[in-house]
Amino acid sequence: MTELPHRVGTRTATSLVTDVLSRVPELTDALVRIIQEQNPGYRRVNVVPRHDLWQSCHDNLTRVLQLVSRAAGDGSDTPDDEVYDAARATGRLRAQQRMPLDDVLRSFRLGGRLVWESLINQARTDERTDPDELLDLASWVWAVVDETSAQVAIAYHATERELVRVDEQRRATLWEGLLHGRAKDPAFAYQAAHNIGVPVDGRYAVAVIDHDGAGEGDGLECRLAAAGVTSVWQVRTNTLVGLLAVGDGALDVVLAVLRENPTAPAGLSMTVQGLPDVDVAYRQAVLARNTIPPGRVEVAALAERLPEALLLSSPDLAEQLIHRRLGPLLKVPRPERRLLLDTLDAWLATGGSVNQTANAVHCHRNTVINRLRRIESTTGLDLADTTAHLELSLALRASWLLPPGPLA
Repeated sequence: MTELPHRVGTRTATSLVTDVLSRVPELTDALVRIIQEQNPGYRRVNVVPRHDLWQSCHDNLTRVLQLVSRAAGDGSDTPDDEVYDAARATGRLRAQQRMPLDDVLRSFRLGGRLVWESLINQARTDERTDPDELLDLASWVWAVVDETSAQVAIAYHATERELVRVDEQRRATLWEGLLHGRAKDPAFAYQAAHNIGVPVDGRYAVAVIDHDGAGEGDGLECRLAAAGVTSVWQVRTNTLVGLLAVGDGALDVVLAVLRENPTAPAGLSMTVQGLPDVDVAYRQAVLARNTIPPGRVEVAALAERLPEALLLSSPDLAEQLIHRRLGPLLKVPRPERRLLLDTLDAWLATGGSVNQTANAVHCHRNTVINRLRRIESTTGLDLADTTAHLELSLALRASWLLPPGPLA
């Protein structure tokens, strides 16, 4: 805090201030008119009611004059917490009203000029005025205005930080409600739409990306906007969640953007209609992300991973499927087991082609045949029976998706 100038025994200052203090209501009316005429920010923003502005001007004019009198040595010992109460209250209130600080401080400068002009006009009518003391008075007036403005700014910034924190908490709460289905309540849906900045209706998708604290949401928002997709992003624990207003566009556009140099595993839902179903899209996105094998960085779209998503949706049944079709392979030593499973996967993927499987797993076709026979003898399966191929394929996918276990 700036130390205000102080000089004991300045009769001119204390006398002039006392006279001007008696006319504060009149000066308040004048200052309100000046601010409305010369500070267009107050008209442009239009968030400060006239009675609010009048009371603020009245209280601050009073305090500024009292501070000038105290600097002149009137013997006042009013604590600083009290003499700056009006300035701090103004700073807090204008921050809450989202009034730009520059406009607030400009009003204080206009008030300071009015105080100085009022003191000079009073001095012209006072025969006791000491011209030398008027020079001291000028320095005191502007020192007081500067310090008072500083107190306004301090209170404004403190309130602004608190408002940002409250806004972030409110936004996070709305996001949590949105992701957990509270938007099925129309009132909540409209509140979330207003605060998050999205429409209630329309087609939406949700993306989830593993998050390590890096600020990636803004970059994605800009890249998606360039592709014609509006998005908003929220950081949750270890996850970045994006709400994508896809409109009538295809998810292919979103996928193309997300797949440009991905830095972390990500999942993308299918589309849903309106905010009430965003919770469904969120669960889909999480499910899609969980289909990505550990250690791989890619973007998984649920529409491309439906079998894997079904398996993950029912891990108990997936475990049963593994044991039903691949269980006997649990007894095979791990290195050989991995070769057998990779060969079986390639064989199923190529529609039972031994030659294509050999190319896929980089070995001779006779090696493929021997491995397939080994699988049949170990599991008791007849690989020529195509009715079991679907279950085998699902069992293999489940073995890659579930947490590391005996088949790992």
